Amino acid sequence: MMVLNFSRRLITGLAVAAGLFLIPAAAATAAPPTLPAATSAFLAKFVDADGNVNYGAIKRNPLELQGLLKRVASYDAAAAQPDDRKAFYLNAYNLLVIGEVVARFPLESVEKVPGFFDKNLVSVAGEKLTLNDLEAKKLREPYNDPRVHFALVCGAKGCPKLNRAAYLPNSLDTQLTIQAQKVLQDPTFIRVDDKSRKVLISQIFKWYEADFKASGKTGVAYVNQFREGKTIPATYTVDYYPYDWSLNNRK
Repeated sequence: MMVLNFSRRLITGLAVAAGLFLIPAAAATAAPPTLPAATSAFLAKFVDADGNVNYGAIKRNPLELQGLLKRVASYDAAAAQPDDRKAFYLNAYNLLVIGEVVARFPLESVEKVPGFFDKNLVSVAGEKLTLNDLEAKKLREPYNDPRVHFALVCGAKGCPKLNRAAYLPNSLDTQLTIQAQKVLQDPTFIRVDDKSRKVLISQIFKWYEADFKASGKTGVAYVNQFREGKTIPATYTVDYYPYDWSLNNRK
């Protein structure tokens, strides 16, 4: 009887020990979050409801951003479907801007960094590109979709507010429309003065006028598509307000 009990205890102990060894192995094989999921988690953590980025916190704890940028650099864009590529490059642009700011933080404005957009090279999908080339060659030219201008955030307060979630290929069209609606109904971005019958719009509409014109509408006519019952009368005077290049820093 003693031998039998000992044998049972031995078998039980071996089973428990085997389980302890198996658990870490199973955990090690768990798939990491997708790049969009990891990007959403990062943005939710470091971007507030006003679209401001906690650059200081990222600078102090850079590993999460560094991991994302490594995945951006090694992404296989050639093998991706069009919507996957479009979503990827939108997210990549925003992450790379954050990365470039964090590398130089503290700073007051990206405009004061020589070559920030047109000279400095970033690693994206196996290529070395400037941020301007990333925007133009990977998003504006291939997709001809002016809504991307409300999804791309250049690190300045004059930009549209940064979305706190990544863009996803399966819901990209809906996300871009919702983002355009949010931005173009934001009274700080589209400044309507009914008393003086005047509207001030972002210089984005001036700088990228050709993009909007290609869609069939420019200026207020384009804006009104996304204002849901708050359309701006065509008789209002239209002008541009100065672009605010101060850093979109969460303090």
